[in-house]
Amino acid sequence: MQQGDFFKLPDINPDELSPAVWAYIGDAVYELFIRCHLLADGPAKTKTLHHEATEMVRASFQAGLVSQIESFLTENEMEILKRGRNVKSGHIPAHTDVLTYRYSTAFEALLGYLYLHGEWQRLHELLAQVININQSRITEHPD
Repeated sequence: MQQGDFFKLPDINPDELSPAVWAYIGDAVYELFIRCHLLADGPAKTKTLHHEATEMVRASFQAGLVSQIESFLTENEMEILKRGRNVKSGHIPAHTDVLTYRYSTAFEALLGYLYLHGEWQRLHELLAQVININQSRITEHPD
């Protein structure tokens, strides 16, 4: 990999990839987005950053996002969600049930698909929805 290649999308057609690959990329995109979002709030201890990030990247939070963003999605994005939800995984993480894991995978697949297609504006719109949903959660249930 040459210098600068890290930021370039691979020369592949995302439609030829499996939904599992979309979710694989979407997981990383979402994690990096959340970490950068938390840093934008100003300096904090890494323990605090980790705790806040963990709340937003855990499978149950991601799975809950799906039902909250569905009305915001296009027909094509709903199809991507369905394909991501149907990914069969050989491993379900501890403390997560199969249905929750499938919906969190669907969410990650959608993000990965949009990222790999270079649909930055749409990705930004969806991630802004996530931040709004999280702010509502914090307001309704402060620690």
